[in-house]
Amino acid sequence: MSVHLAIDIGASSGRHILGSVRDGKLELEEIHRFKNGFKKKGDHLCWDIDALFEEILVGAEKCKAAGKTPASIGIDTWGVDFVLLDKNGRMIGDAVAYRDSRTDGMDEALNEYIGDLELYSRTGISKLMFNTIYQFMALQRQQPDLLGAAGGFLMLPCYLSYLLTGSRMHEYTNATTTAMVNAGTKDWDYELIERIKLPESLFGEISPPGTRLGRLLPEIRQRVGFDCDVILPCTHDTASAVASAPIDNESVYISSGTWSLMGVELEKPICSEASMRSSLSNEGGYEYRFRYLKNIMGMWIIQSIRDDYIEDYGENYSFDDLCNLAKACAGFPSVINVNEHRFLAPPKMVDEIIAACKDTGQQTPGSIGELIYCAYNSLAVSYAQTINKIEFITNRKYDKIRIVGGGCQNAYLNKLTAAACGRKVTAGPVEATAIGNILVQMISAGALRNIAEARALSAKSFPPIV
Repeated sequence: MSVHLAIDIGASSGRHILGSVRDGKLELEEIHRFKNGFKKKGDHLCWDIDALFEEILVGAEKCKAAGKTPASIGIDTWGVDFVLLDKNGRMIGDAVAYRDSRTDGMDEALNEYIGDLELYSRTGISKLMFNTIYQFMALQRQQPDLLGAAGGFLMLPCYLSYLLTGSRMHEYTNATTTAMVNAGTKDWDYELIERIKLPESLFGEISPPGTRLGRLLPEIRQRVGFDCDVILPCTHDTASAVASAPIDNESVYISSGTWSLMGVELEKPICSEASMRSSLSNEGGYEYRFRYLKNIMGMWIIQSIRDDYIEDYGENYSFDDLCNLAKACAGFPSVINVNEHRFLAPPKMVDEIIAACKDTGQQTPGSIGELIYCAYNSLAVSYAQTINKIEFITNRKYDKIRIVGGGCQNAYLNKLTAAACGRKVTAGPVEATAIGNILVQMISAGALRNIAEARALSAKSFPPIV
């Protein structure tokens, strides 16, 4: 029985999960879990790549210690962030986090080369100020010497896989989050890259999910105690989550975590002006399908409120505690626009929510229960607005919402979502991203025939909660 290892790294935590099929169902076993987060380094918020890679190796060692050698490994992370490599393939500079302020004003810098509508018509990617293209604009304007010394770049999961194998390759689903992949050709938009004055030499070949990258380097094999294939799954975590979600043409998905990614799966991109105005994005999916979705701020707001109360008052509420406090304040009337830039990385989320309510002439929250209810209800309202936009642009009706990922465990938010959207909501699987990562590895190994069979296995193995 083959075992496959998903290394799923999110913005706040990472996990190593082994997957294998027994009695016709996929079984999961968590081997290792670790914390993640950006830290201030000089003037920027940065990821600690060395620490992340060390955790990858520690988790692999635990597999060996447990007597479970994986046939393959796949790594997924969030999108947009990257590392620069010198001419010899060594990392240069820092892995700056997407919540860093270096991209402030970089939309104006990009507009000197290309307008928002033309960029969207080419890439289909919604304008978000942390998109990779704006990060490259920041390098161009703020650190031209560093950019000039670069011989290439890799998105974070591809770089971590490169450290395991010594093989460099871009993976399609994560590459699309750069806003530099042409939605029609599904390759780098080299005309765009030339126009914005980036060296074409930085941009290597893009491979589809399921591509075999290589075997472990000798020094890695020696440390972890085994050898195996390294596969590029859908390296963008949402793409992996969607790959595991048993969805159909009547379903909208929400991949719920630090971000809530709400959308549908399409065969062709929609790159119209109406789509752009609705802030809908055409991100890459498995088999070159499109995840037509909106980025919604998500559980980051809840996590940040909780962190504020720990820091300011020493009150360490569990997430169940927060749900109960919110329920007690049900009906609090104020609603915030969770997608405003002000909530991306405020010094204090609590203060920012109160200020947003004041700025819009609404009642300000006076307790943590009112703050959490305001955030939950505002998320549900945003979901309802988004599904209406998706239906209008696609000219389709969607009767079901499938919530996957860690946030799907929040039954109270699920109920608020069902009420706000007027649709049936099903929740699960919780470990959707790791499951999708494993399923793509299994397809690559020939253990599953296609994505339809993979999703059927997911549905059989992890029945949803309605």
